[in-house]
Amino acid sequence: MPTSPPHLLVIEDEYDIAALLRLHLSELPAHVDVAPDGPSGLAAALGGPFDAIVLDLRLPGLSGLDICRELRSHGRRVPVLMLTARAAELDRVLGLELGADDYVTKPFSVLELKARVRALLRRAALSAAPADAPSRLASAELSIDRVRRRAWLGTQELVLTPREFDLLWHFMGHPGRAFTRAELLEQVWGYGHDGYDHTVNSHINRLRAKLGDDRSESRFIHTVWGVGYRFEVAEAS
Repeated sequence: MPTSPPHLLVIEDEYDIAALLRLHLSELPAHVDVAPDGPSGLAAALGGPFDAIVLDLRLPGLSGLDICRELRSHGRRVPVLMLTARAAELDRVLGLELGADDYVTKPFSVLELKARVRALLRRAALSAAPADAPSRLASAELSIDRVRRRAWLGTQELVLTPREFDLLWHFMGHPGRAFTRAELLEQVWGYGHDGYDHTVNSHINRLRAKLGDDRSESRFIHTVWGVGYRFEVAEAS
């Protein structure tokens, strides 16, 4: 968590929910601004700076997906927690693909939402690496730049979500080490709730697809049966 109270933005059109979020997130403690619709929310988010944004998926004027897309296209790396309906599985997947860092389904537990926001803030603070930390890593034809938030496989740039980027950076920074799903949740996501193994699995699967890894014969990310995953460059066949 930041040493001074973080500045949060809530973009939510339902007055009661927005008031509830302002009340409870202020207890972190944090300064909380509220925007009641998509256009004003995007303007506030781009005007920032904010330490994290809580973003409703369904908004008048501009959807949460559109706001997330615009933020990332402008290079804004602010952590985004998306609020979405329980039945909107496709929307949740799209939100993650467009750059949301996490999501909570409605109706939500206030305690869980606060824990998720704390986790986003903690992870953002940890990602601010010391000055002597490497800014670029490379393994075989795979390279990744932490400062520019870009990655390449040979000459082809990879299109990664923020979480996929963080996951790949973490793996490449610890080559040969096997991580459990719980360790990845704690060290990359910033929280360790039980029952979220599927979150790690889905991100690993998408990252593997973008790296061209085959599940049965991976070149970069390998399954360690009974443990989790390991990053290690295998010789091309």
